[in-house]
Amino acid sequence: MKGLLNVFGAALLVLGFLAIAGSANDCDGKCMEYANDIPTMLLVVGCGFVSCALGGIMIFLANERA
Repeated sequence: MKGLLNVFGAALLVLGFLAIAGSANDCDGKCMEYANDIPTMLLVVGCGFVSCALGGIMIFLANERA
């Protein structure tokens, strides 16, 4: 169980950071018609933060000394 929480928590952390980093779907201004609008970008950022938080909690609980 401890290993599963570590692996799944790390995956959530990495995927959350990737979602936050790619939230704007930017392409250096060359294709602005395909970029995300502000509400969509904020939704992706919020989901990324939640994913990072849950991943951190899972890793913390897996490595907590009882």
